[in-house]
Amino acid sequence: MCNRARFAGEPETLFGTTSELFIERPRENTFNPVELMPRSRNYVIREQDGRRGWDVMTWDVLGGQAAWPMTNVRNLTLPQWRRLAEKPENRCLIPLTEFAEFTPEKYDLGDGKKPLKGEMWFSVTDQPIFAVAGFWQRTAKGSGFTMVTCDANALVAPIHPKAMITILEPSDVDRWLGGTYEDIVDLQRPYNASRMTVAGPLFPTRQQPPSA
Repeated sequence: MCNRARFAGEPETLFGTTSELFIERPRENTFNPVELMPRSRNYVIREQDGRRGWDVMTWDVLGGQAAWPMTNVRNLTLPQWRRLAEKPENRCLIPLTEFAEFTPEKYDLGDGKKPLKGEMWFSVTDQPIFAVAGFWQRTAKGSGFTMVTCDANALVAPIHPKAMITILEPSDVDRWLGGTYEDIVDLQRPYNASRMTVAGPLFPTRQQPPSA
């Protein structure tokens, strides 16, 4: 579920933040916040001491303690997630420009290789950069974050019917970061499908199929 995403940007004034980074920006060439993948390091927005700024965290809220990275959470009644949901200091925003889901079916591209699933890339037409609801915590291996999912809307459901990431309205950002647990549960809802678009299927590692 949404283990591929992109953020085509750098820390700047978004969603009421300053351009402040709470930690020094990584400078080695392995840091690539444009392409989000499980256990990669990426930008998140959070609040600290009454200030809203940027941080760099690993996309795995469990910090490598499980066999698979915990990149998405949904059931906020589970004790480990309710604990994060109840505390504003453990909430965050993940800024994105698009996210991907794989097609349910595989495609034969006619190139003599095995059929494979295509990538479907979703974006938000009224928000070139949108905020995804998330939680974060400190772990033995540093700070890690996860995205919160919800029911899929009519655009995402044909590709991934189980769930989609929780995209926030700009007017709901303050409520997500500072509201009550009940506010968090209320905001865990699908974004309006009529204000989103999708491109694909795309096959970045293979030759594209001919146009019909």
